[in-house]
Amino acid sequence: MNIFLKEYLNVLRLEKNLSVNTISSYRNDINSLINFLDSLKINDPSLVDNKLLNSFFINLQELGLSNTSAARYYSSIKGFFSYLFSNKYIKANPVEKVMPPKLSKNLPSVLSLGEIDSILLKPDVENKLGLRDRGILEVLYACGLRVSELIGLKISDLFFDEEIIRVLGKGSKERLVPIGSSAIKWTKEYLTKSRPLLAKKAKSENVVFLNNRGSKLSRMGVWKIVDQYVKEAGIQKEVHPHTFRHSFATHLLEGGADLRAVQEMLGHADISTTQIYTHIDRDYIKQVHKQFHPRG
Repeated sequence: MNIFLKEYLNVLRLEKNLSVNTISSYRNDINSLINFLDSLKINDPSLVDNKLLNSFFINLQELGLSNTSAARYYSSIKGFFSYLFSNKYIKANPVEKVMPPKLSKNLPSVLSLGEIDSILLKPDVENKLGLRDRGILEVLYACGLRVSELIGLKISDLFFDEEIIRVLGKGSKERLVPIGSSAIKWTKEYLTKSRPLLAKKAKSENVVFLNNRGSKLSRMGVWKIVDQYVKEAGIQKEVHPHTFRHSFATHLLEGGADLRAVQEMLGHADISTTQIYTHIDRDYIKQVHKQFHPRG
């Protein structure tokens, strides 16, 4: 597949005279599909059908990628297969049987990098709760955690020297997730300066993020923290803790990260409707996170 992609990109550059940025965007989008197909042991474009392509787009949707971005993926992939078909590399164009993503008004809300930064800068880190809140926001965005995963984090789940954390996800499935240097810095500050002031032996139970009474934070507690700083940042769109998870996935994918690596970071075990699951090397996932996450 990579040979065909290289040929196609050369045509775009030499014959279509497209810009470097546009060609890079095409490359990232089509590479995401190729990585998806590789995970299913498919490397012959003639074996790709509309069911596989639909499965790929369903995965993009589940990862929180906006329909606008999915539409761009569709356009890139359509152009690629149209090229293969017109040059008789394949007998039929599978994209013709795939409906393009609909641009709906009810898109999952995704924060821009500027909005993320403005929210992260709002907590007063000189205050014990403000420092805790900075750590919470940093970890939500750095690791793409569900709220239940965040509030369940234990100190024994933090492996900062290895730049990973252990997360207990849905169905009590454990996974290891990379954590960037910024989130490590602020979580360490919180653990050193704030948590000792909040902790109470009988209640704290080794939990990382505590409420003002020394107990584990509730889901609603995290919701209120996010809502407070979103309002303080003057952001008008609807934002909740899961928005950070959507933004995490979207920013990684739009930066060119491997779909399967993002899938594993989020704890989505099934990458296709056939439920084929391939384990990715932990070092590779860390490399993808460091390379493509804006705060990696």
